[in-house]
Amino acid sequence: MRRLPSLNGLRAFEAAARHGSFTAAAAELHVSQAAVSRMVKLLEERLGFPLFDRRANALVLTERGRALQPALTEAFDGIARRVEQVSSMRAGPVLTVGMGATVAVRWLIPRLSGFHISHPEIEVRIATGGAGAPMNDDWTCAVLLGDGQWPGYEAERLFSSSLQPVCAPRLAAKLRKPADLAGATLLHVSHWAEDWPRWLAAAGVAEVSSKGLSFGSYAMTLQAAIDGVGVALAPRLYILDDIAAGRLATPFGLAVPMVHAWYLVHRASRREDAGFAPFRDWLYALCAEVE
Repeated sequence: MRRLPSLNGLRAFEAAARHGSFTAAAAELHVSQAAVSRMVKLLEERLGFPLFDRRANALVLTERGRALQPALTEAFDGIARRVEQVSSMRAGPVLTVGMGATVAVRWLIPRLSGFHISHPEIEVRIATGGAGAPMNDDWTCAVLLGDGQWPGYEAERLFSSSLQPVCAPRLAAKLRKPADLAGATLLHVSHWAEDWPRWLAAAGVAEVSSKGLSFGSYAMTLQAAIDGVGVALAPRLYILDDIAAGRLATPFGLAVPMVHAWYLVHRASRREDAGFAPFRDWLYALCAEVE
């Protein structure tokens, strides 16, 4: 049988010790400052020794208070974590998919309802990945752009894409031929600096400068294009929905293949995870719209 002091008293002491203030502890616990002071006083009486040295303008832990506080903080943090974990538990499998924010927002998420309708028992969680954090072992799998080489992981090629210029429809109406880009602002993605030079070379317009405005992601570049800032060059799968909705237009038919492709990346052991196989099959079925 556990012989514990009042849990309210322990919580009040731990919060006051962590903040160094009865007032701050009261704000955290949503009670009055007097209530915190009273609960700590009752706890000290129950324990038989003081936990704080109460001074005029300071609240100082005693030696026994300093010994008790870290253990209580760790215990309360552990309880909070476990409650959160249990609260998020569900009967069906959970599938965590890592991917770059742009491919998630502009391609996968708008189509995810189709998977949910077919497999309502599987919860899909989208995690942020990309060049800065290419893989995470907490993920069931990832959809990543690259050369297919992720040491220690299996990489199944999903699809490649082509790069095509896009801009706001009113700007597209002024662009009759690729040479007209000489009078337009070209929008670049900073870490794909070779995109525009490759397309311009394929279009045979060496006289058009590839200089322009640079952004940190395709998502930002495409938003600038939608807002009429200039002409972006983006993978086809990122622009499908905007073209269909009339937010973007393709002034030229020429597209150049991307150097890299998208892959489904995972540990070999993850193939046995519940939900992985249905998601993989659904993902492959979507590839046809891209290539």
